[in-house]
Amino acid sequence: MSKSNLSYWEHQSFLQGFDVVVVGAGIVGLTAAIYLRQRQPVARIAVLERDVLPNGASTKNAGFACFGSISELLEQQRKGGTAALLDVVRARWEGLGLLRELLGDEALQYQPVGGYELFRAADAELAATCREHIGYFNELLAPVVGQASVFEDATAQLPATGFAGIECMLKNTAEGALHTGRMMQALLRRAWQENIVVLHGCPVTHLEPGAARVRLHTALAPLEAGRVLLATNAFSRQFFPELDVTPGRGQVLITEPIAGLHLPGTFHYDKGYYYFRQVDNRLLLGGGRNLDFAAEATTESGLTDLVQGQLEKLLREVILPGRMPRIDYRWSGTMAFGEELAPIIQPLAPGVFGALRCNGMGVAMGARTGQQAAEMMSL
Repeated sequence: MSKSNLSYWEHQSFLQGFDVVVVGAGIVGLTAAIYLRQRQPVARIAVLERDVLPNGASTKNAGFACFGSISELLEQQRKGGTAALLDVVRARWEGLGLLRELLGDEALQYQPVGGYELFRAADAELAATCREHIGYFNELLAPVVGQASVFEDATAQLPATGFAGIECMLKNTAEGALHTGRMMQALLRRAWQENIVVLHGCPVTHLEPGAARVRLHTALAPLEAGRVLLATNAFSRQFFPELDVTPGRGQVLITEPIAGLHLPGTFHYDKGYYYFRQVDNRLLLGGGRNLDFAAEATTESGLTDLVQGQLEKLLREVILPGRMPRIDYRWSGTMAFGEELAPIIQPLAPGVFGALRCNGMGVAMGARTGQQAAEMMSL
């Protein structure tokens, strides 16, 4: 006799007859399922999530609707070349547009507040290089973004911020911010409206690929599908150890409410390794994995004294000098990085496809990656 306590109704309604199963209910997985539904109106589609909420970065990111500061773009250009940089910036920009089109700015609580890059006195050489490249990147990205002046020098606005030790500030006028939780709620709501079964608390332990059917072993019951999409990002090497996917944990904190706080915009610091913004009347601050790349190259959630201590130091010495508000929330999320700038969107085994590795830009690239995965699986 079966040890499962699942009813006949549960097996019939939630666990059988799938044409497509998506593993991972983050931005990529849910958008892929939604775009698959548009292409295949009668297909039976399920999305499986290992935890109660997506346990990667989709519900844990800082809500930056960004596609790159000048220092980040320079570094990525050196790494991959100009053509690869343009491709990935286009993917990020189009991805943000798709997300906004799919869910609407109101549901996302999207705010076109701009993104700012900060430089200390010790960063004078880098700041000068980035300033010199404002015109270059404006010309390079104008056809992608659709506006002539994406970047501008905003150093004159520094006194209004109250920051200490910051001597240069550059603005990306085309960036914004959104509410991460509302975004994920809207994606889940849209998936259910599209008659997509979403099962939380259903980890997949291993796969048996096959040209006709793929078998998935889960905590609930064995499942089968004609095709399977892995949208598991940093967790993907559980299934395919050879993938060029390295996890990168991002630690975040949020303060208590702060009277009079007024920091419209998203802020990048130290080549984007630190980032902060105002959320309601609180200050969100995250980053610091560059303090110990090896320790933060993990899929394990957790906080470290090294990173949290540095975040608090940055908070009291630079962002809110002389003040140390109470920290009300602390958490971590896991991103995925690789040698190439582009995400992995390709077949992985018979009947199994992958859409993963957004290189820390999942909010920007997620919807487009999901759409491309749906196109790939519909061929």
